[in-house]
Amino acid sequence: MSAAALLFAAALAVPGTAGAQEAEPGPEQISNGDFAAGTAPWWWTANAPSAVSDGRLCAQVPAGTANAWDVIVGQNDVPIVAGESYELSYSASATVPLTVQTRVQEAAEPYTTVLATADPVGAEATQVTRTFTASVDLPAASVQLQIGGGERATTFCLDDVSLRGGAEPPVYVPDTGSPVRVNQVGYLPHGPKSGTVVTDADDPLTWAVKTSAGTTAATGRTVPQGEDPSSRQRVHTFDFGDLTTAGDGYTVEVDGETSEPFSIRGNLYDGLRSDALAYFYHNRSGTPIEADLVGEKYARPAGHVGVAPNKGDTDVPCQPGVCDYRLDVSGGWYDAGDHGKYVVNGGISVAQLMSTYERTLTAPNAESAELGDGKLRVPERDNGVPDILDEARWEMDFLIKMQVPAGEPLAGMAHHKMHDAQWTGLPMKPHLDPQQRELHPPSTAATLNLAASAAQCARLYAPFDAAFASRCLRAAETAWAAAKQHPDVLADPNDGTGGGAYSDNDVSDEFYWAAAELFTTTGKDTYRQAVLSSPLHGDTDAAFPAGGGISWGYTAGLGVLTLATVPNGLTQAQLGEVRAVVTTGADRYAAQSRAQAYGLPYAPEDENYVWGSNSQVLNNMIVLATAHDLTGEAAYQDAVLSGADYLLGRNPLNQSYVTGYGERDSHNQHHRFWAHQNDSALPNPAPGSIAGGPNLTAIASGDPVAAQKLSGCAPAMCYIDDIGSWATNEITVNWNAPLAFIASYLDDAGEGGRAAPARTCRVSYASHPWNSGSTVTVRVENTGSEPVSPWSLTWLLPGDQRIGHTWSAELDQHGRTVSARPLSWNRTLAPGAAVDFGFNTSAASTVPDPESFKLNGRACASG
Repeated sequence: MSAAALLFAAALAVPGTAGAQEAEPGPEQISNGDFAAGTAPWWWTANAPSAVSDGRLCAQVPAGTANAWDVIVGQNDVPIVAGESYELSYSASATVPLTVQTRVQEAAEPYTTVLATADPVGAEATQVTRTFTASVDLPAASVQLQIGGGERATTFCLDDVSLRGGAEPPVYVPDTGSPVRVNQVGYLPHGPKSGTVVTDADDPLTWAVKTSAGTTAATGRTVPQGEDPSSRQRVHTFDFGDLTTAGDGYTVEVDGETSEPFSIRGNLYDGLRSDALAYFYHNRSGTPIEADLVGEKYARPAGHVGVAPNKGDTDVPCQPGVCDYRLDVSGGWYDAGDHGKYVVNGGISVAQLMSTYERTLTAPNAESAELGDGKLRVPERDNGVPDILDEARWEMDFLIKMQVPAGEPLAGMAHHKMHDAQWTGLPMKPHLDPQQRELHPPSTAATLNLAASAAQCARLYAPFDAAFASRCLRAAETAWAAAKQHPDVLADPNDGTGGGAYSDNDVSDEFYWAAAELFTTTGKDTYRQAVLSSPLHGDTDAAFPAGGGISWGYTAGLGVLTLATVPNGLTQAQLGEVRAVVTTGADRYAAQSRAQAYGLPYAPEDENYVWGSNSQVLNNMIVLATAHDLTGEAAYQDAVLSGADYLLGRNPLNQSYVTGYGERDSHNQHHRFWAHQNDSALPNPAPGSIAGGPNLTAIASGDPVAAQKLSGCAPAMCYIDDIGSWATNEITVNWNAPLAFIASYLDDAGEGGRAAPARTCRVSYASHPWNSGSTVTVRVENTGSEPVSPWSLTWLLPGDQRIGHTWSAELDQHGRTVSARPLSWNRTLAPGAAVDFGFNTSAASTVPDPESFKLNGRACASG
């Protein structure tokens, strides 16, 4: 703001002092004025990092700024009505005395102002009270305390901010745009295509799909569905699945209303796969984020590396009374909108990234090329390792660092989390965070997250880095032993200062998940028995409950999915039982999708949409995708695609919850450094970032924006794209991880839609058991039209088999992964030709033969 603009704006103010008016105090216009709910929706300039300390918001004010408005603490979207009287009050102190320029004004030019006063503040708390009568309407005014212009740095602390008067704040009504709701990204040519229209009509309506040129591509009649209980909207549905012509700019018209535009293409999800995975690089801790990978506006210095004002993550103490050692816990991913790093959230997130890759080794229709070396935005590209595993390793390395060292109490367990001693506010770039970092007590849940994810790490990294794979396995088995010794060390639900508590009072699901991963990796009978004796084994309700599903606090389903898809030492009958759990859960979610007017595979009891409900939708979609991989049943894939429709716009709010995807995308999610809504110099969240979504408990959780604007909301409408709404609009690693899995699955579906892609190879695999092992013969046939030279066949061995004598091919085994390569005389596989080779194995038991094979990275038919 220029000085001239400020003086002009100030001339419109009509300030007074306390007691100048005798009117009864009006309604409160400030949200979270006592900072009991943290910092939202307060904001400050990026040069004044702020946090709640002892119940006050304290800002670190730099020295040497030129103007008062160079440093601001404020709150926007405050309604001011012309002619109404108001009383603004607050308590403030400053370690170096300063004069606060107190303003109530427009947030942008011309900065029309209704209150402008200068209020001295010293080391002792000073009470400031000002009254004024507004001269103009300001529907979204900004209350600002301008505190720059000083020669010396100071700490400015604020509390008990109140602005009373005027009219009751207007009732928030979401802008839902067109009543015709579609997937705003689009539909696969041969996949299902459905939409929903909000209407009070009792009878069917005519719908028409229009091309970008305005011609009619398809038409039909809607199906009335009555009132949708999740949104309290009366709706109809429509189906245009017979339209398969590829194109862009399609719209649907119903009863004079037009949907957002969309495409019909087979490559719809190419970009989303890459963007959803890039989210993790963006949120790395301890390394600079490079412009050549993410663009200039997203580049930033390394956070928490010990460069002032950072305290750093390389030498972090425990909370007082927790331990007397310090750990290097650098690296990893920032968890959510804050700068905390949590083992329970990190564990499920890194596991789902690794599973996205592992699916390419086991699923018949999955391709690994787009996850491979040089394909994703990571600095380690071109190192011979799939890029997705490079990204996962950044987090995996951090999780291992969180393990309690040998010789210490609770050795082998994992610290539950580490984060700032006090909450920081928005905006805050990681390298500017001044808070002390602290390790929080170990927990059994965190320890088992480490055991499970590190066991998965051990089998996946073996072909690329045997030393790291061994390190992962040692960490996993050490963690398992520590958890068995300390099975009930639970995180404190009240440990929520500076970071989320992530408490979990039932760790039976974590024990099952960890046992499943360790058994799959090692084949050891100890872990087999832990799986088979678990009360959760074979229980669909425990793995995939009807009203919810997999989450950071409910991980049994992760173990089931691994046992069902990754070759292991279960017998054929036991494997069939595990796979039946997956398909039974998927049947449940598919039925939910078909029954709901908005098509989502999520139906919580009493419509109780939970915190991060979009992640529940995504995790249920993973179960459906896995069932489709196992069976090929189109109904499962249809439900996955219908879930994508919901997330990308076919929902009660007409909102695409993924940044950068769709005409009406979420782009103001709660985040410390993607905070454009609070500071125009900062970017919005990067494309591919998914918002948490509707949360019926948002108001009860203390979310100030939800309390102000979402009172009485229908369950599926309890969402607002506002940076201050941390209970509905947060973004986190454990929500983007299932998005990355699903985006990869959808991209693999690609042009084929329901149909499996054509195979250009066939593998016949036959094992012949004997006393302590087996003899295996393999035939690889080129069923395509082009020669393959040289060829390489990869697959996963089940159980604890080890390859011994081989013939007619050169075989390498790294953990569970086997690669077969030609000898000099069978290097080329001509069209229609076949190569036969074989080997002997040692095996502890008879196990099912592998079912998934890749020839030079491409899936083969088997049998």
